[in-house]
Amino acid sequence: MIVSASSSIRCSFASSSTVSLRPLRYAVLGAGFAGLSVAWHLLKNSHKELNLSIDIFDEVGIGGGASGVSGGLLHPYSPKVKLLWRGAECWKECLTLLSVAEKAAVSKDSKFEFGESDQGFGSFIVRKRGILRPATSMKNLNVLYDNAQNCDPSCRIETIDEEVAQDLVPKISVSFNSAFYMPQAVNVHPLRYLQALFLACEILVKELSTSSHGKKELYLHKQSTQRLIELEGEYDAVIICLGAKADMLPELSGRLPLRTCRGVIAHLQLPDNIREEYPDCAPSILSDAWLAVQGTRSLYMGSTWEWKSRNSSPNVSADEAAKALQELLPKVSAFYPGIKDWTFTGARAGLRAMPPLTPQGSLPLLGCVDDFVGDNCTCKFWLFGGLGSRGLLYHAWLGNLMSQAVLSGNERFIPAELTSWKRINR
Repeated sequence: MIVSASSSIRCSFASSSTVSLRPLRYAVLGAGFAGLSVAWHLLKNSHKELNLSIDIFDEVGIGGGASGVSGGLLHPYSPKVKLLWRGAECWKECLTLLSVAEKAAVSKDSKFEFGESDQGFGSFIVRKRGILRPATSMKNLNVLYDNAQNCDPSCRIETIDEEVAQDLVPKISVSFNSAFYMPQAVNVHPLRYLQALFLACEILVKELSTSSHGKKELYLHKQSTQRLIELEGEYDAVIICLGAKADMLPELSGRLPLRTCRGVIAHLQLPDNIREEYPDCAPSILSDAWLAVQGTRSLYMGSTWEWKSRNSSPNVSADEAAKALQELLPKVSAFYPGIKDWTFTGARAGLRAMPPLTPQGSLPLLGCVDDFVGDNCTCKFWLFGGLGSRGLLYHAWLGNLMSQAVLSGNERFIPAELTSWKRINR
């Protein structure tokens, strides 16, 4: 496969004494949470002496899919169950990768060009103000109480009454006089984070190539892959991180137990004639709908759930935006009546790939899928998908495990519950 220099971003450094090991070539399809996590960990976990080249393919670019328009509310809990499956491990690994991205964003070496998607790092990547969770029903209240009693120390949950909640967020309405505050939870700006994570990959390429004998290369190609078989023989491994678009590849179409769901996120701002701002120190809010605070006069509100949609465009029509507001505003008004003062300024959408429900919950789909592509494959094909609405939480830890599986050519690094879908659907 030949890609012209004008359609790709290249980061290539070689040490003066590169050893004569056969270079490994990996293709990562998708530049969202999964794809960039895999790329980072392939570089981080590869042997120092290894000659390694990674091609990342995404027709839109960094964060062009559902990852780039997600809400970014990060914590390891579920409103329906206790701590999520491997929630503590995923939470800690994600915080580590967020720190890597933040350091890259402020690095003195940050002189790489991102292209059209670049918005700079002038605003936050991680907003560390916590998340507030009002109870919505007696059943929900009991689950949240249980979570608070059995929370992980690295992301504790405090039970507070309405008065304390209003000290955090003025005008908030709290049913049952109970709300749950996660002071260590964070709000991530997904697009800025993904841009910074790609930058971290570029910096790591430079560091590894100048400090060892191995040559490291990283390329970002703004183009799509129509068929997996096109990559046969080109790469030592192909890692499919395309989210809902994975099912659109002919080799995988109809063979993945995924459900698609389109979600619309609305952007709201306070008009200039409203003096009272959202407090800078106040947390974001998570309930039947959520508010991801972007600043004292800017926030994102989400999200809708349109099941079985095949529309992966981030663009939202006027009719779709109106329906989203009609659905979301009553839910938000129930806990934050002050939303009536905010003005709608636009909306974006993402198509999520929702995994099937298992005894452990809704778990992502991972594993080698050579059998899906053909019996005569000479390259290893891997799937990292079905992250659903929890891609931000899962992507770092699972990206690490996936990289180890790919580098070793062995699924044993992946928990069996994440590969069991292949046996069930075979």
